[in-house]
Amino acid sequence: MRRATAKTFAALKVPNYRKYFFGQMVSASGTWMQSVAQGWLVLQISSGNAFYLGVAVALSSLPILLFGALGGLVADRCDKRRIMLCTQSAAGLLAATLGLLTVTHHVTVYEVFALAFLLGVVNLFDVPARQAFVHELVGRELLANAVGLNSVLMNSGRLIGPAVAAAVIGTAGLAACFFLNAASYVAVLAALTTLRHSEMHHVTPIDRERGQLREGLRYVRHDAVLWRVLLAVAVVGTFAFNFTVTLPMLAERTFHDHQATGYGLLMASMGVGAVIGGLLVAWRSRPGLRVLGGAGVLFGLSMAVVALAANLYMAAGALVVVGASSIGFTSTAISTLQTRSRSQMRGRVMSLQAMAFMGSTPIGAPLMGALGGLFSPRVALLVGALFTLATGLWLEGHRRARDAARDAQRAAGALSKAVAA
Repeated sequence: MRRATAKTFAALKVPNYRKYFFGQMVSASGTWMQSVAQGWLVLQISSGNAFYLGVAVALSSLPILLFGALGGLVADRCDKRRIMLCTQSAAGLLAATLGLLTVTHHVTVYEVFALAFLLGVVNLFDVPARQAFVHELVGRELLANAVGLNSVLMNSGRLIGPAVAAAVIGTAGLAACFFLNAASYVAVLAALTTLRHSEMHHVTPIDRERGQLREGLRYVRHDAVLWRVLLAVAVVGTFAFNFTVTLPMLAERTFHDHQATGYGLLMASMGVGAVIGGLLVAWRSRPGLRVLGGAGVLFGLSMAVVALAANLYMAAGALVVVGASSIGFTSTAISTLQTRSRSQMRGRVMSLQAMAFMGSTPIGAPLMGALGGLFSPRVALLVGALFTLATGLWLEGHRRARDAARDAQRAAGALSKAVAA
């Protein structure tokens, strides 16, 4: 048991990563706190217009969808720590601005839209730099373990942030959530400024040249594993990862819960599963198509169980598995892309991952919402489950075909040596 625990948390033995991890955990809780508060704010100032809420979410993802590759190129050209110092500072200022507008009663829905879009621009540069930076903190050997632990911290924030937000909104108001989120970025900035440079696995930034965006696309296109993983992430991101749209509809329309307590139970169940999934990924630390395909199959099957659940509590139980398998899928995809990519290409590859995953939100969320509205939330979830299951089976089929081809090549080589002898 002690050995398994040590393996699961191996990356935390690295002092630089340990500082970074706990700084990000504080910031992740603040981010989820702001997400909840911003949703309530939009509903309040728009007289309950849910369409405006969807627009705010879409605007925060739009820059990555449109210009995601540019963020990856900047990450490859520049020092990633300096990029993150700039982006995290900017995100904190945007949160403080929203807090000031709210507390002075000058906020309108259009100002929320503008700040959401600006935060999307910040994430355009922050996400690829942050994901590629993990390699520089822990090196290749502990990379998969660190990616799994990153999933744990993000989903711990998903559990802590909304709970704290509910308490803060009830006692101090919406603006306090935005100010607390702004303050949470201090933890990340403190961690980044105190890292020991001598202990990092530095990657030399590439020189500025023409055609480097196209070079990144060609690099991915000519690597079968990379483009298959990215395609799988795009499909699953579009059709499955829309739980902020599908689960509220499932709780209210299917299970007739009108007090949001059922929705809270569903999200909490998924959050618990996500933490478990992150710990399992960190413990296993062996990314690849086999694990990715298996996680996709389990993700699709468990989503189907949620869609067909007879009551709210059965759905909540199945969502624990959904949370674990979904984080297993995303963490394995990120680890596979990072370990497969050359150091000088890692930023651009991870920006394509962000485009495939986060950039699919403006497409998938309205689509799943429309399916849920026209038919039922069960139909929307089943469509996502089928696409996810098919993606997992496709990855598994490719992996088996590749292994069979490799075994045949080895057998042919052994036969030719025997004939020659």
